[in-house]
Amino acid sequence: MPVDKPRQLMRSWQANAEAWTRVVREQCLPSRRLVTDAAVLDAIAECAPRRVLDVGCGEGWLCRALAASGIEVLGVDASRPLILQARAADPYAQRYHELGYDQLAEAGQALGKFDLLVCNFALLEEDLLPSLKAMRSRATDAGLLLIQTLHPWQACASQPYVDGWRVESFSDFGNEFTQPMPWFFRTLQSWLALLAEAGWQLQWLQEPKQPQQVQPASMLLLLRAQAEPGSEQPGAG
Repeated sequence: MPVDKPRQLMRSWQANAEAWTRVVREQCLPSRRLVTDAAVLDAIAECAPRRVLDVGCGEGWLCRALAASGIEVLGVDASRPLILQARAADPYAQRYHELGYDQLAEAGQALGKFDLLVCNFALLEEDLLPSLKAMRSRATDAGLLLIQTLHPWQACASQPYVDGWRVESFSDFGNEFTQPMPWFFRTLQSWLALLAEAGWQLQWLQEPKQPQQVQPASMLLLLRAQAEPGSEQPGAG
């Protein structure tokens, strides 16, 4: 029987929620501490959004940071343990919603519209097309999508530069993480083709680097929602 990678990925986030929360809040990952957290915050500030949806908000650090800067922000995540961690750490616990990405089109209607959606290291599945299309339904007619993800050239390491499932063992953290995490690797060409197919138009691409490092620490993409041919998107809700 083939392994159900998406289900295994979700189980990993359920089982490792407490460990991941500690890693994020104690800034145990140098790449996040030195580069990628600031990179996504700077990119969001450059967009000057009024209303933000953090898609795959995890334990909620980005929502809390944006709220502290005066931005209206909501967070969604399919992992109940992570949503509970986020709610427990935020006085405005109702900003967090347990919701799968592909549910944003229908179940997400109650959330309203957003002029910026953010996916910060949150797009790890193989079949992302339904989710990316659903995100368009939550964007205003001039809405933007900001994605930060592993840079394909750096994440590929010594493995072949082809799309495919990889596994994160979390071995650097000892036995604290109880389940490995499968994730789907994409080449740069595959990323751009997928986003275009989902109706998102690339505005810019950035490659943040750690100080003194040659390879980029991540890849940031800013995209704008394209209207369906012959249709108009509704205004902000």
